[in-house]
Amino acid sequence: MMSDYNREQYTAFDLVRRHCKDLMALNRNGHISSSLEDYLQFRRAVDRFLQDHFSSTCHEACYRNRLSACCSREGIISFFADVVVNALHSPPQKIDYILDVLQNPGSIEKCVYLGENGCLWRIKPIVCTMFLCDRAQDAVFGRNPDLRHQWEEFQVLKKRFTWPDRPVLFDDLESVFIEGGYSSPLMYLHNSPGLLRLKKTNGIISAGLGKYSNRSGKEKASRR
Repeated sequence: MMSDYNREQYTAFDLVRRHCKDLMALNRNGHISSSLEDYLQFRRAVDRFLQDHFSSTCHEACYRNRLSACCSREGIISFFADVVVNALHSPPQKIDYILDVLQNPGSIEKCVYLGENGCLWRIKPIVCTMFLCDRAQDAVFGRNPDLRHQWEEFQVLKKRFTWPDRPVLFDDLESVFIEGGYSSPLMYLHNSPGLLRLKKTNGIISAGLGKYSNRSGKEKASRR
């Protein structure tokens, strides 16, 4: 029997997979692709930073000495937008494998997505990517304090995609699916009381990728 966590994750991945035709129809016109480009560029910059400055430190701590705080829990926090971005940039068989793993998990002492060759996600959840344990930060930033300033700048940039005190990508991607009649517990930007209060305080109304979601709605209406 799947855990509650695995079931929520499975439902989100399966939902995105089943809605893929609609997503691909939008994507062919460049709507979703253009909305993701800045985010993907940000993720590539973060990955380069981590590879250049943390790969050896984290490999030593996480894999050789098994001191990892990153992947040691059964479940990690993933946003619905994380699932969408990963699915859009993964081959179907990769998503099928993730769904199979969620139904048939191995050890409950580690993250369900941690495979023999690392994370099963092609584009990892933003929470995972932006997590650096204190041990790793002390080791790297202690040698080069300027790197800490760069990391803090990345943390600020992350909020431009995830923190809904303004129109943000993660909120809009959820809206695309909500407008299609879908829902998921992972849609935190539409479900979390705290984030909903933040949006209300800042006068944010979810736009579903702005004009692109409106066009999608018109196209659906014209097909009826």
